[in-house]
Amino acid sequence: MAAGQIINRDSFLNTVAEKLGRDRVKTVTKPQWTTTPQYDVLKDATPDELAEVLKKHCEVIHTQFIETNSEQLSQKIWEVFSQYEVRSVVTWKDERHQQFGLDKDLLDKLPEENIEVHIWNPALKEKNLEAAEKADVGITFSDMTLAESGTVVLFSSENKGRSVSLLPKTYIAIVPKSTLVPRMTQATAFINKQVQEGEKIASCIDFITGPSNSADIELNLIVGVHGPIKATYILVEDK
Repeated sequence: MAAGQIINRDSFLNTVAEKLGRDRVKTVTKPQWTTTPQYDVLKDATPDELAEVLKKHCEVIHTQFIETNSEQLSQKIWEVFSQYEVRSVVTWKDERHQQFGLDKDLLDKLPEENIEVHIWNPALKEKNLEAAEKADVGITFSDMTLAESGTVVLFSSENKGRSVSLLPKTYIAIVPKSTLVPRMTQATAFINKQVQEGEKIASCIDFITGPSNSADIELNLIVGVHGPIKATYILVEDK
């Protein structure tokens, strides 16, 4: 059987319908809701207003928030490195490194500062995971950013492993201002459109809201339980 192939679907569903004592439903009509408040939240907000919403919510999710422009981005990352006492870095193989000048102003200079850098390479397979697990910081770009919840959305690919944001001690998300949207509503609508148009979508889509945290049955919040213990969002003016 080829990977991803579905077999015996009709016979299985027919059996389920028979056991339920009803005809099998073969077409599903999407309901038309009379009220759709999810589309009204922040719908008229400007990019600057969405940035302010994101900034305020970063306080709630225990995430450092920094605003800058493309010219100052590398310097801001160096400053975060100093805070986090970074000696090793893992990041995606991402064309945006060159777009924002991080290749020459940051990544190429890391060895000179005795900082190890690993760029995700699908050919290295398990070595990518080992590097991510040992790294002091993981750096990714946010593909979409939900202002309301302070969530970065990452579309994984062979060059953009999800472990970069999950395994290192700390995490830096570079947030181009153009990626800001109000909330989950816009993210799911975008992904649904890709599916409807037959586009290739990411095999894994991560929604990350600040550093890892967990709360017990008494709702005592503990930050940094099963992933990065600190997180920084760097909002970059990219228009």
